[in-house]
Amino acid sequence: MTVNDDSFTNWKNREKIAESMIPVIGKLHRERDVTILLHSRSLVNKSVVSILKTHRFARQIDGAELSVTETLPFLQALTTLDLGPSQIDLGMLAAAYAADDRGLSVEEFTAAAVSGATGENKIERGEGRDVVLYGFGRIGRLVARLLIEKTGSGNGLRLRAIVVRGGGEADLVKRASLLRRDSIHGQFQGTITVDEATSTIIANGNAIKVIYANDPSEVDYTAYGIKDAILIDNTGKWRDREGLSKHLRPGVEKVVLTAPGKGDVPNIVHGVNHDTIKPDEQILSCASCTTNAIVPPLKAMADEYGVLRGHVETVHSFTNDQNLLDNYHSADRRGRSAPLNMVMTETGAASAVAKALPDLKAPISGSSIRVPVPDVSIAILSLRLGRETSREEVLDYLREVSLTSPLKRQIDFTTAPDAVSSDFIGSRHASIVDAGATKVDGDNAILYLWYDNEFGYSCQVVRVVQYVSGVEYPTYPAPAV
Repeated sequence: MTVNDDSFTNWKNREKIAESMIPVIGKLHRERDVTILLHSRSLVNKSVVSILKTHRFARQIDGAELSVTETLPFLQALTTLDLGPSQIDLGMLAAAYAADDRGLSVEEFTAAAVSGATGENKIERGEGRDVVLYGFGRIGRLVARLLIEKTGSGNGLRLRAIVVRGGGEADLVKRASLLRRDSIHGQFQGTITVDEATSTIIANGNAIKVIYANDPSEVDYTAYGIKDAILIDNTGKWRDREGLSKHLRPGVEKVVLTAPGKGDVPNIVHGVNHDTIKPDEQILSCASCTTNAIVPPLKAMADEYGVLRGHVETVHSFTNDQNLLDNYHSADRRGRSAPLNMVMTETGAASAVAKALPDLKAPISGSSIRVPVPDVSIAILSLRLGRETSREEVLDYLREVSLTSPLKRQIDFTTAPDAVSSDFIGSRHASIVDAGATKVDGDNAILYLWYDNEFGYSCQVVRVVQYVSGVEYPTYPAPAV
């Protein structure tokens, strides 16, 4: 048998194992609200090839690919346990088991490692939490996709309604079509039908009422059977407490804004300051996509090296706020053609850092340039550090942060020498450190941070909503602090 034959046989064997994992992963998710991860990447509803590619990602940890033959025994061990709602990382289990010297079997080790999610310790499954989307633009539709994807057993977040202004004939059909197909993010994973008689979109079995209203005051959500809902405002029309309070109508308990909040509205970056949200807080903001991209790595660098000052320059994809062709716009430069020009503009991300990282006293300045790409941006974060270091030390540190720290869902890491913006479409991380572009000279460091300003940000929004709704379940084994 040739080397090629050996490689092909090995691949087919791994495909067979990955196929056997899919129904187990799906059953745990549907019946127990258990999400199976591999180094913070979800394996729920993934194909055979996606599962194998995710295992290959483990090369970043110790230079060797993690095999499904190594993780399957841990997955099998989980099926024998009385698990409650949780997230369980097979990659972390495998790595921790390899470093353990107690001589335990896989079954014994797994039971001990996830004991916080079993027996008397497990979280009881709730009834689910209603969610309403106010507005259905780029972020709204991506958040809708994520909410539908994460419905699972129906005991988590449930997208119950979308509120929009009437758009005329066939409005419902057109909105459903925009949810079904996206020029950047591809096809919706599942089926979508429309019931025009009841003004309902049915997506993967989820009945989503489309409510037409010109103002929040026109809606009584209890009339649609909605109660204690979290409303996600992705219009950006209201950004202060007074304006956002208009959404606190019958049936709505909390309001989450997908834009930087003004005044005393808390700006939340999940992974950094989400645990500061007060239980009785009814209005909060998820800040901006750029704030979410820079704050996690900024925190990581400040924790390890100290930061004396910084500047962020964002090279940002154009957005719907700009004009396709030159036309009047209230802003000075955004009226110029977005797909034909680089357009200098302002960014509030630097000033928003103070809200998310109040203990960071370093001054952070910022500016932005919009460029002719439809999605994925890059933030160039230039820092004066509190001590001298080396490029190798910074990269080793950030790589470890991306893999094992509490920020691993926010920070990703790439060593690809030919990486370009389109490679990061669909990234679920708030930002991705480009190792090849990183520069360090003494106490000066420049980080290049890619981010999908649409999908990665939407993932951060959903994480905040999960947290405030009480369905952000703990991860096992617990990440290192």
